[in-house]
Formats: sequence, structure tokens, C-alpha cells
Amino acid sequence: MKNQRTVTFNHNPLLKRDLPVWRPRFVLLALLAGSLTLGGRAFYLQGVNNDFLQAKGESRYARILEVPATRGRITDRNGDILAVSTPVRSIWAIPSDAKLEPAEARKLAALLEMDVRELNDKLAGARDFAYLKRQVAPEAAQRVVDLKLPGVHQQQEYRRYYPGGEVMAHMLGFTNVEDKGQEGIELTFERQLAGRPGARRVIKDRRGQVVEDVEAIRAPRDGEDVTLAMDGKIQYLAWTALRDAMTTHKAKAGAAVVLDVRTGEVLALVNAPTYNPNNRANLTGAQLRNRVFTDTYEPGSVMKPFIVGLAIERGKVKPNTAIDTSPGRLTIGSATISDSHRHGVLTVAEVIQKSSNIGTVKMALQFSPDEMGHLFEQVGFGTPLNMGFPGEASGRVRPPRTWKPIEQATMSYGHGISVSLIQMARGYLAFARDGELVPLSLTRLDAPPAVGRRIFSPQTAREMRAMLEMASGPGGTAPKAQVAGYRVAGKTGTAHKLDGGRYTNKYVSSYVGFAPASNPRLVVAVMIDEPSAGQYFGGTVAAPVFARIVEGSLRTMGVAPDAPLTPLQLARKPGDAGAAPVRESM
Repeated sequence: MKNQRTVTFNHNPLLKRDLPVWRPRFVLLALLAGSLTLGGRAFYLQGVNNDFLQAKGESRYARILEVPATRGRITDRNGDILAVSTPVRSIWAIPSDAKLEPAEARKLAALLEMDVRELNDKLAGARDFAYLKRQVAPEAAQRVVDLKLPGVHQQQEYRRYYPGGEVMAHMLGFTNVEDKGQEGIELTFERQLAGRPGARRVIKDRRGQVVEDVEAIRAPRDGEDVTLAMDGKIQYLAWTALRDAMTTHKAKAGAAVVLDVRTGEVLALVNAPTYNPNNRANLTGAQLRNRVFTDTYEPGSVMKPFIVGLAIERGKVKPNTAIDTSPGRLTIGSATISDSHRHGVLTVAEVIQKSSNIGTVKMALQFSPDEMGHLFEQVGFGTPLNMGFPGEASGRVRPPRTWKPIEQATMSYGHGISVSLIQMARGYLAFARDGELVPLSLTRLDAPPAVGRRIFSPQTAREMRAMLEMASGPGGTAPKAQVAGYRVAGKTGTAHKLDGGRYTNKYVSSYVGFAPASNPRLVVAVMIDEPSAGQYFGGTVAAPVFARIVEGSLRTMGVAPDAPLTPLQLARKPGDAGAAPVRESM
């Protein structure tokens, strides 16, 4: 039986077929090739291209976080802090993970001082990230942490704080929610103040929480401090004087700037209306405008000293040269220029003292348009000062070749030309500095600047100072500019405003001057826009602001008086020459 089975098995027809010799070899080779391919691919991925796989893996858990740099401080020239960044927190969420119960949402909204519907709208988004509230105080942020809400996180950031509030607003400007400069000094010195943020690598879980701090990639570099030329005490004096004048005269706007004669530093710069940079809700463009730099206006009679100075410098006249201004009217072409009242024969010094349009025009017409235009160019009218301040205006002076005689005449007393207040203040440095102009500086200087551009000779500048002192004394247009204990010099300006190409009965009142007249230390320029309480002459509206600023500033600086500490003489006795303060011609 056994032998029979064996025979039957060996004679199975299926087993009698011979397999090809190549077939097992092919299968063996195929298996070997597959093994080598897999091995080579594994070697390539884990050896040659390891960085790719590592990056893919890390992209699912590793993150690089920015480490914010602390923004530099802004201080005044005495080291008092004007702007500083304080640490705060931002609260953010991953909407897909932040599944809050109604009670939890109400608690979170209350801590963030938000409406619960606003909070739910942010969390209902399909985004992977949503800010719930920026710049949250650390105490409130800690209370949010204590709630232990899923998907709600926080990170550190900084908020700018301005201790001086609205007093310093237009000089300093402000930063946005990212702590980046938007206006004023904050924008001008953005690169210096901002510093450079750092970076660190961390491992996060799927909820966005940091589970491991791996390494610091780059250390943050904090911003540098900026020390301004501004004196905080003088700034406050200027702001209060301007604010009170705005209230008294019901003005639309106003501005004032204080310069150090010796260095060209900007000691104070104020505007009205103003704003609180710590709370910028519901602001309008008018409040944000830094009128000292951005607004131009027709300066009126404050332009006259430059024309008189040019006439003296060129030898056309002397301070005692007589000029006949009768009959108080002068016709040029089809236009007529007039004074506020008849003065008759005036000396050049009295032309400044009485602010005579006719006397100024007669001197101006002795020059060619190119000569007057060159003077304006030298002083800096029509070109920006390039101080880096945002929105700085250049003013407007048309090319001299296009001037008509009547236009040259009106520009001599400040109509048909526009300037900014900072340009006009700098121009008066030429009279206060013995004929030289120097660049202005927003930051504190450790040493006076080098010799500036010469506009007038020292003799001409001294003669102009004497005339401008007469204009601010009894018989002049601005006796209200006088300060007890100090001699002052300056010039008033009262200009009609243009509206639709026509002059209206709206005015810009101004005064630009310096003190002490014997050895000038300060130049102060004041501009009041559209006073509407009945008074509008520069000697009545702007000159008292100048007097308040100068009096407080010189005493703050410890400048010795150069005049007797006697009651001010606003007008001479009846019957004396020039018994009443003179009204300025416009």
C-alpha cells in the first residue's frame, strides 16, 4: 500500500512540469532590488535629506517667538521722563479650542471690559488666531489666567505712557498698538527709539501652549533714549499761556514756539486744540495737527523787519532816514495800499514802530524782485527746514520772475506769501544773533552749533533790534509785549485770511520777538487763528501771550534782568508823542 501511494504521488502530472530556470532567479533579484531600494530611500531620508524631515517634524510643534524690545524713553533736557513704555499683556485665543460656556464668556468679557456679544463674535470666527484685547493691564491679565479657560492665551507687549498728557502731545506724538511711532518725535526718531526685537525657539502643544523653551536665537536690543531740547517747565508755561488766550479770544486755533538763541534748540512747542496721547478716542484731524510745522499762514507785518533790514544792509536807508507816507495811501497799478491812519513823514525806525505799510513798500520797491526773492531764500521761506518732523510744510514763495509790482509790494508786508510759524521764529534768529541763522535742533545739544549762515551784518542786526524794541514799547504796536525787568523786542502781525481766493474778515494774529533785547536768549513766536471775541490785532491778542511766556521762561532759566523792575508803561501821558498804542496796518 505504501509503495502504491508513492508511485501515485511521483506520477502526478502537475509535478511533472519543469519550471523555467530564470524564474526563481528573477524573483530573488526582484526581492533583492526592492530591499536595496527601500534601504537606499531610508538612507537618503535619514542621512542625506535629514534636514527636510526634521523641518517637517518641527513645523508641527516648534515655533519661533518674537521677544519684544523695550522702546527707548524720551526725556526733556533736564532728564524728566516725557514718554516711557510700560509692560502690558495681549489676550488672544484659538477659536476652535475656545469653547466657552455662557458663564465663562460673561466673566471673560467683564475682565476685558468688552461686550459679551463682541467677544463671542471674535470667538465664532473660523480663524486659527484672534486677538481678544490688546494692551491689557497685568493685573487684569492675571485674573484672566486664573479663569483657566481653554484656548485663551496671552503674551507680553508694551504700551506707551506720556506723563505730560496734552501739554506735550504735539511735540511727542504717539505710538500705535504695536508700539510704533505714528506722529511727532515718536515717528521722527522711530529707528533710534524702537530697537530690535529678539527671538527664541519653543515647543508648543496643539493648543498653542508653550511646553518647552528650547533656545534663544537672538537677544532683544532695547531702543535708545532720546533727550529733547525741550524744557518741560517752559513747555508748560507756553501751553498755559496759549490755552488762556484761546479761551479769552474764542479762537479757532493757536500755536507757539520757543527757541534758544544761542544754540537754535527748540525749548517749547505747543498747539491748540490739543489731545491726550494716553487716550486718543474720538480724535479729529484738527486736534492732531502740529500747526507749528504743518500749517502755513500769511504772516502780515512780522515780515516788515526783513525788508527794512535788507534796505539798511544795502545802504538804501539808515534808521533815521525820513520817508513820507502821506497821505496814507499808495496806488500801484489798479490797486491801492493804505495805512491804518495817516502818519505823515516817518523815519525808518518809526516805520517799524508804527508798522507802516506805505513806508515798507517804498523801501521794498527800491529792490528788484530777484533781490527780495534771494533774501526770502536765505532766511528759509519757501523751503522746508528739513528737521525730520512729519508733515513739515515748506510755505509758498512764488518765483520772483513772476512777481508783478503790486505783488512785490504786498509781500513786503506779509501778504501773498505763506510761511510756517517755525520758519518765522527761525528767521528772527537773524536779528537776535547779530545777523546769523543757525539750524534748529529738536534734541539737546552739548555745544553751540558752528557759525551759521550770515544774513545781515552785526551792525544791521543791532540797529534792527533797537527798532523792534521801539515797536514793543510805548508808541509802538505791541506795548502789551513788555515784561517787567526785561527789555523785549519784536513785531506784531495781523493778516486777513484767504477763503476761496478772497480776503475775509477773519484774521491771523501773531507776534514774533526776543528777549532780553540787550543780549537775546529766547525767540518766541505766537500765532492765534481766528480770534472771535472782538479783538484781533496782534498787539492785543498775541503779544500778551509772548509776554507771559518770556517772563516765566527767563526767570526759570535764571537770566539776569536788563531793565528796572518798575510797572510797565503801556502808553505815554496824554499830549506826548504817540500817546496811545498804535494800531497796526494790515
